[in-house]
Amino acid sequence: MTKKERFSNILAWFEANRPVAETELMYKDAFGLLVAVILSAQCTDKRVNMTTPKLLQDYPTPEAMAASTPEVIFEYIRSISYPNNKSKHLVGMAQKLISDFNGIVPDNVDDLQKLPGVGRKTANVIASVVYDKPAMAVDTHVFRVSERLGLTTDSKNPLETERELVKHIPAEIIPKAHHWLILHGRYVCIARKPKCEECGLKAWCRYYSKNAAKTDK
Repeated sequence: MTKKERFSNILAWFEANRPVAETELMYKDAFGLLVAVILSAQCTDKRVNMTTPKLLQDYPTPEAMAASTPEVIFEYIRSISYPNNKSKHLVGMAQKLISDFNGIVPDNVDDLQKLPGVGRKTANVIASVVYDKPAMAVDTHVFRVSERLGLTTDSKNPLETERELVKHIPAEIIPKAHHWLILHGRYVCIARKPKCEECGLKAWCRYYSKNAAKTDK
């Protein structure tokens, strides 16, 4: 099976079986999603979704959050992982939006990465989800699933994975493909013991052909 055939078959399966694939983070606007994604680093979406409603109710805009302090924001997000750093990032991010971007969340990855707390993955999420740009955010799920399926081969880091995926996935479906891979990794191709028996991608999966298929004999 060529890499082109593998990509084609896997993407076709997702399109047929998971036509709707969206972020599980709750948000109302670009600023709300940016806050949520910053908070989601090394934290579950479920925990973030429990935290953001009150935070964004009281600080719904960059202007409001920029006028606050990390100490105040900390009290809202103390149940989130790394609340000290993230509270500083949120206030710094809001202040940077005001000073450099007229309070508007940028629509491109380079500008987004100028914001405190925003790395390439977060920038790609915002560009993809909010602005429908062909940006592929690579988190631990996307990295793992891409390697197991055989969409990537021995990627050393998320950037290598991103480049390989963007090279082979049509630009117009990259935003959706990002969520296909995340959700597949979150619920089926889980880290410790992938649920190969219920996975519809077995026929094209490198991991299954090398490992799980042997145990079925």
